Amino acid sequence: MSSARNQPKQPKRFLGRYSEPLPTNNLNEEEDDFPEFEPFEDDATPRGVAPSGGSLSVQNVDMLQQRNKPKHFTSEFDIENLVVRRGQEFMMQVTFNRPLADDDDFQVEFLIGSNPTASKGSLVVVTFGTRAAGPWPGQILEHQGESVILGITPTASAIVGKFRTYVAIVEGGGMQRTKRDTSTDLYLLFNAWCAEDAVFLADNSERSEYVLNEHGVIYRGSLGSVINRDWVYGQFEKGVLDACIYILDASRMPIYDRGDIIKIVRKGSAMINSQDDSGVLVGNWSEDYSMGQSPTSWTGSVRILLQYANTGVPISYAQCWVYAGVFNTFLRALGIPSRVVTTFNSAHDNTGNLKTDLIFKEDGTPDERNTRDSIWNYHCWNEVWIARQDLPAGFGGWQVVDATPQETSDGLFRCGPSSVKAIKEGLLCHQYDAGFVFAEVNSDLVFHKRDRYGTLTPYRVETDHIGLAVYTKALSGSGHVDVISNYKYPEGSAQDKATMARAEEYGCERDHSETPDSQLTVSVKAEPVLLGQDVSLQVNFTNRGQTVRTIKAHLAGSIVFYTGVTSSRFKDHNFTVTVPGEQSESWDQVMGPGHGTRSCDQVMGPGHGTRSWDQEYSPHLGSQVSLSFIVTGKSDDDSVTAIKVLNLLTPKLTVKLHGDYQVQHMMYVNVSFTNPFSFALENVYLAMEGPGMISYRTRYYR
Repeated sequence: MSSARNQPKQPKRFLGRYSEPLPTNNLNEEEDDFPEFEPFEDDATPRGVAPSGGSLSVQNVDMLQQRNKPKHFTSEFDIENLVVRRGQEFMMQVTFNRPLADDDDFQVEFLIGSNPTASKGSLVVVTFGTRAAGPWPGQILEHQGESVILGITPTASAIVGKFRTYVAIVEGGGMQRTKRDTSTDLYLLFNAWCAEDAVFLADNSERSEYVLNEHGVIYRGSLGSVINRDWVYGQFEKGVLDACIYILDASRMPIYDRGDIIKIVRKGSAMINSQDDSGVLVGNWSEDYSMGQSPTSWTGSVRILLQYANTGVPISYAQCWVYAGVFNTFLRALGIPSRVVTTFNSAHDNTGNLKTDLIFKEDGTPDERNTRDSIWNYHCWNEVWIARQDLPAGFGGWQVVDATPQETSDGLFRCGPSSVKAIKEGLLCHQYDAGFVFAEVNSDLVFHKRDRYGTLTPYRVETDHIGLAVYTKALSGSGHVDVISNYKYPEGSAQDKATMARAEEYGCERDHSETPDSQLTVSVKAEPVLLGQDVSLQVNFTNRGQTVRTIKAHLAGSIVFYTGVTSSRFKDHNFTVTVPGEQSESWDQVMGPGHGTRSCDQVMGPGHGTRSWDQEYSPHLGSQVSLSFIVTGKSDDDSVTAIKVLNLLTPKLTVKLHGDYQVQHMMYVNVSFTNPFSFALENVYLAMEGPGMISYRTRYYR
């Protein structure tokens, strides 16, 4: 009886859709390249006799990194090989065994991926002199005895990735190639400095920020209590560019698609999350991070990308700013101009329309069980700069791309690129995912009252609550700039009304409920406070009618995830306010952070309301520092609602540098933190890294 072990090995077959495996740029496998000597076909005639000086051979190939990198703005890459940008000439020096004669014939070959072919752009042959032809122009710039300096210009649409380089001598009946030499491998990137490249960015200061800056600031929190979070993109750090190419390989993206900017950013958007393709990051919006790292513990992208490339296993855990930060590194490493933006009060509409529906019970309390839509306090995504030749003129420039897994696009969890200009104009017919992004910044907030039978009655619509601001880092310094005007016209303007009408024509459903005009209004104010301090609320009721109104009101206080989902409820309080005609009354509430409840003292607050003191929010916080307050009020047939989200500010670390700020000189970093609480903090980790200076390090305090 024969075993399978004794059976002859069957040849690999890839029949069906493909006749062979998809070509990739796998950096960890040996490539099966052309042989060193390749004879011409039998019926080919010799191209000429050997020159009188004897056979020509290559002694050395130098990629001239010191001359090329500064011109291509790639000197910062911590890589042993040459890194250049497409659409721009680079130089290489070839040393032969003798000076070139007029009838010598040689060529330079660049190969990328497995099974390279000229028809797909993965095999590029560069010729010189009278035989100069092919997609990449080549010229001899200098003769220096046995050496020549060559100038080669990749096309502005060339494949992006790691190429292998060979020099072939054409003589007699065949070609003699150089041996495989990894030191001559060449990384080719997108080029924001090249007018013919789809990512061309004209402004030099913008190129410096959006391609070359490896430090960033990501904004979180809520308007009025915005948190600046420094992030190390580290696109030039050792191994990061290879990790980004590995991500494309892990996605099985064909090598011949990797010159297409649209396909690259869509594939990257899908691969930065692990939702359906074992991508880089695992999302976690719970309180349990025991199987990985808390999203708040990351300081940058480098360690995440290197760990993924080394293991192939998705990294735990991430939330939107981590997805955006890592995606930004991926984009900038490949040469794509990109930035992280943060939208405040971003709608996540689960019902696929332009209505964010909040449902309340008959007694005025939030009906969390039946509310499906949510308002994210903030949401981070990316913008990339692309010419968008696939769209009509005028819709290039900044495009929204988002790696946070929210909804699927063509079957995968990804989003974009969606033209910011198309979103502003309501032209949702233009791909990709314009309708979803449009809703994130333009949804109407609709308040419904649900009766005992489940019938929903809308009683209030707010058109200016969603998409309050869009922050991104300014070109200079660490401050922010609000780019909301790129996304939408001023609320209520003629252009805004035209945009909303146009969006409806393309299928976005808006709310057209006839809600009664209320003579009552309510607003909630709260000043930003540090975590551990008292939170002071001021609720203002205004009566625009002529008669006195008695309002039965309810205050619901919750700890919420930044996604708007309730973590825990810590406050449910009914109160009554009497407001004379054409006047306002305020009701104040102060909540302390303690771990118990102290006795309540009734004191007069501002206006004619009362203030109650409670120590009640701290025990519910967990890892969340966002408080949501919803005030509802009813008087006769009038119902009013107001929402206030307060992000508690966390204490800052203080960093001081000492010593000589010079290369190859010792310097010291002092990091200090002051505990603002009356109790001891336990199990504290301090993490720190600095690109080019110090790798990721942690310190544990028991």
